[in-house]
Amino acid sequence: MTIEMKVPAVGESVTQVTIANWIKKEGEYVKTDEILCELESDKATFELPAEADGILHIVAPTGTTLNIGDVICRIATTVEEAKASLAADASAVAVQKIAQAGGKQEVVVMEVPQLGESITEVTLAQWLKRDGDFVKMDEPICEIESDKATFEVAAKASGILKIIALDKKTLAIGEPICEIIVSDAIAQPVAPTAQQQTTAIPNTTTSSSYATGHASPAAAKILAEKGISPQEVQGTGKDGRITKEDAQNAQKTVQQPTATASPSTTPSPAPPVQPELRGTRREKMSSLRKTVSRRLVAVKNETAMLTTFNEVNMKPIMDLRAKYKDLFKEKHEVGLGFMSFFVKASCIALQEFPAVNAQIDGDDIVYHDFCDISIAVSAPKGLVVPVVRNAEKMTFAEIEKEIVRLATRARENKLSIPEMTGGTFTITNGGVFGSLMSTPIINAPQVAILGMHNIVERPIAENGQVVIRPMMYVALSYDHRIIDGRESVSFLVRIKQLLEDPARMLLGV
Repeated sequence: MTIEMKVPAVGESVTQVTIANWIKKEGEYVKTDEILCELESDKATFELPAEADGILHIVAPTGTTLNIGDVICRIATTVEEAKASLAADASAVAVQKIAQAGGKQEVVVMEVPQLGESITEVTLAQWLKRDGDFVKMDEPICEIESDKATFEVAAKASGILKIIALDKKTLAIGEPICEIIVSDAIAQPVAPTAQQQTTAIPNTTTSSSYATGHASPAAAKILAEKGISPQEVQGTGKDGRITKEDAQNAQKTVQQPTATASPSTTPSPAPPVQPELRGTRREKMSSLRKTVSRRLVAVKNETAMLTTFNEVNMKPIMDLRAKYKDLFKEKHEVGLGFMSFFVKASCIALQEFPAVNAQIDGDDIVYHDFCDISIAVSAPKGLVVPVVRNAEKMTFAEIEKEIVRLATRARENKLSIPEMTGGTFTITNGGVFGSLMSTPIINAPQVAILGMHNIVERPIAENGQVVIRPMMYVALSYDHRIIDGRESVSFLVRIKQLLEDPARMLLGV
């Protein structure tokens, strides 16, 4: 029996997922509940467990975007079923197209090319084309990675692609990657124009075909650098294809007449200037990054966002941490950071200014009598904002432990959707990256966000004296539709009071 694994429903608002990474390989034996792959939605990353014991056949490779309910893979309980499933997916489309088209057929085998003397094996990074797709000659069909660089593999012919090696697989030089089924009925060569016929080199002995006079990618690059048209070069490759060696020889042929010119009458031409080799890299934007981009632009366009600033003398908190951090860690098994002070101060200020802790729902304002504080975390795949629930009821130790737990799960891409939804107020700390001042963007549907920044020693006036103190700029971005200037400034001043005198947080004053 063969079991089809489909994209599960992961949330009401999630309609598509992307295959982030395959943990198991094609043809590998898997057990029930064993993790097969990671699925990435626009909100979180999920693990897909196997539904049965059997042999894995991957249907959707890494990077594929699927709808809810689409088939991801199949698990066959017998070897015969596994072979049948693989054969069906690998050649069904290609065979069907070839059978319908008819005509003379040819199979072109694509192998791992020679990339350098020191490179003996490569990894198939990703397929740019799918099994059964029609590909054109010199069109990139996949990417391969060596220990030095990433290369694109171009199709050697026009035809139907049949994939042999799956992505993430390590291959030796010369090992087959795929096959291209060429049929006269599917891909007819374009007839040369009259101008091309007159400029072509006469006395050509190579029979005309789809490859005649066509330069390989490497050859085309060399010819372009030398300013030589492919029609001026005689191809010695298969079916008259212009190879890299043909392009190099053509360069020597062009330069020969200059060697016979009289040095007294004709100056020697300057050596050709090699163009600067500058590479570019194009990557598909992840679902998480697309969602973050879309939401941030929407906030800028749909809210009346303003930012107010203040500065905080961090010396009282730093002195308190220096005095008790060892005892705190010994007792609670977690470090005493700055974030717990900001979370605690925010909870007190939010209860005093409820509009900052509210949100807009149509024509209504929804006020919250609890403080679910979202903490912005820079994860490997982008910005995520896990939530510390009921932070107003938590102690400093409980806040620190919860922040460490959520940050660890974020960096391991294991955060769930419930852990990232439902926050009422956000705190972001750009100071860890050295930011001195910024205007953070509101995390919708919230109406305010507090920005922390770098702590820098600056001279300030204190009791009529100029002293050096560790100072931090703080910023509050808010939605002016429901938060007035008086409330926003007063909120930030209250934060400043609580941080500069931490005893206020313990005494509730």
